[in-house]
Amino acid sequence: MNDHRIHQVPKHSNNNVDFDQIISDLKKIFSGGGGNNGGYVGGAIALLLLVTAVYTSIYKVKYDEQAVLLRLGKYIGTKNSGLHFKLPFGIDQIYKVQVTRTLQLEFGFRSTGQSGNRTTYSKKDVSHESLMLTGDLNVADVEWAVQYKINDAWKYLFHAKDVERNIRDVSMSIMRRVVGDRLASEVLTTGRVEIATEAKVLTQQILDQYDMGIHIEQVILQDVNPPDPVKPAFNLVNAAKQEQEQAINNAEREYNRVIPEARGKAEKLISDANAYSIDIINRAKGDASQFNSVLKEYKKAPKITRQRLYIDTMEEIFSNVDHFVIVDKNIKGLLPLYSNTQIKPSTAVVGPHQEGE
Repeated sequence: MNDHRIHQVPKHSNNNVDFDQIISDLKKIFSGGGGNNGGYVGGAIALLLLVTAVYTSIYKVKYDEQAVLLRLGKYIGTKNSGLHFKLPFGIDQIYKVQVTRTLQLEFGFRSTGQSGNRTTYSKKDVSHESLMLTGDLNVADVEWAVQYKINDAWKYLFHAKDVERNIRDVSMSIMRRVVGDRLASEVLTTGRVEIATEAKVLTQQILDQYDMGIHIEQVILQDVNPPDPVKPAFNLVNAAKQEQEQAINNAEREYNRVIPEARGKAEKLISDANAYSIDIINRAKGDASQFNSVLKEYKKAPKITRQRLYIDTMEEIFSNVDHFVIVDKNIKGLLPLYSNTQIKPSTAVVGPHQEGE
């Protein structure tokens, strides 16, 4: 709520009859005539009594009010908005209270109104309300506001003599207790929301014990500062803490960037190594199985198997050669007999060579 003006507690209103005025009017009537005028006087009195009875037996309660009805001083009931009837001539009395309006009490400051969109504040020193000790025996200047509504007009009117004074005393006591349970650094920085919430709950519990018909809407912490003499030192400390938090955040951000990437690379290396290991093992098993099968065939036909192995080996070797040269060993010096890079070795025709080559 942006409006921080102090709302006055709504005054009790009633529509009771002014009997002194009625008696004065009757005296004037009786003293003004007699004889033949007696009938007119009696009629006037009867008419006056009738009008007074009607006027004092009907009352209206506005939409934002509750009306407390008393009969000869005894509580009868509470009426909500609308048109109602009661016994006339002051037998029944009503007291109207606004119950939908949010009221506000301020501690450590006083607002005086609004100038445009800005709230104006009084220069009156009320620091005795806001200066309080923290849990580590430091002093904090805590300004706050309490917003509340009247939820039971009967209790509000007749269960306490000065409701506003009671709310103010209870709220100050609770706030000093809550602040006194925390360190100064917590009060001045991160603990504001928790302090306001706890103060609201505890204040409501005490007011419920007093049974005053009050509901606390919220407790709002305004300015929470160190006392003026130590503000410069506190600002330096606060700036250092902010730099520390920024450095920690940067380190955590860098950690979150580097570590997952390193973990991903490590997992990839491990996965590749496992895959390579499995591939090598499978190849070794395949080679061993092939060797066993070749050995089995070699035992059956050694010469044929040996020739087949020789041919397969030469085919494998020459398949990786781009060009080759055949040299006759009987010719002195090096005389290429055949060299062609355009024809694949597998299609080249080699001339006859001597037996045993």
